[in-house]
Amino acid sequence: MKVLVTGYTGQLGYDVVREGKKRGISMLGVGREDLDITNEAEVYQYVQKTNPDVIIHCAAYTAVDKAEDDKETCWNVNVLGTKFISTAAKKVNATLMYISTDYVFDGKGEELFSEIDKPDPVGYYGLTKYEGENVVRGLLEEYFIVRISWVFGINGNNFIKTMLRLSATHNKLNVVGDQYGSPTYTFDLARLLIDMIQTEKYGVYHAANEGFCSWAEFASEIFQQANKEVTVNSILTEEYPKRAVRPKNSRMSKQKLIDNGFEPLPKWQNALKHYLNELAER
Repeated sequence: MKVLVTGYTGQLGYDVVREGKKRGISMLGVGREDLDITNEAEVYQYVQKTNPDVIIHCAAYTAVDKAEDDKETCWNVNVLGTKFISTAAKKVNATLMYISTDYVFDGKGEELFSEIDKPDPVGYYGLTKYEGENVVRGLLEEYFIVRISWVFGINGNNFIKTMLRLSATHNKLNVVGDQYGSPTYTFDLARLLIDMIQTEKYGVYHAANEGFCSWAEFASEIFQQANKEVTVNSILTEEYPKRAVRPKNSRMSKQKLIDNGFEPLPKWQNALKHYLNELAER
């Protein structure tokens, strides 16, 4: 099996390639400098030349706030790029796995969003990721769409690294406490994705570490596990205004994973412990 992974320089793409290689799978990771996914001819040429069996499409425009003003670039990457990758996958008869996001939902209420709930994004980033899903559905018959949330990995920036950096100069921090979701470790997620592509259990999935918390609760757990004496003051979303609206409820049901026999990811607290150990080793 040969697997092409876009977005290799990001948190998830890096770990997906690492996990695949660990299992002896032929992995080809590409970043922006290797392949411009917004260039149709370049995408087709590259995919035909490499002729993968599977494409895991992790590349995305993820600057949520910037997307509200830089709509053209965001659309080109998340929608057109996905269209070109999907069309190329179809031409070489490769299975496509498209990585999507909790931001496709409106974040209202407190119930878990299921895989069949209708998306209704509140921001432009979420809108483009949902349009990317629609492109995949429209072009392909057999595909994986995997919605993920609150990711953290060894390669790149994330909430944990930000909190640890701030802990060096702050003993008190205000952190939003009314947005809820599941922190997700790319190391755990990568193992699941590699498991999935070796099956034909296609469809839409939600994948995240087990359990839910607010950003403030997440920050408190980070400081506790890292032995940092920082007091976290939980604040409302409205007290920390951002350019883009964030979904307050990103709790997603992972029932389809269970129904299809995939092993649930570890609890997010355990994932955090593993990650902090990995950071320390670096």
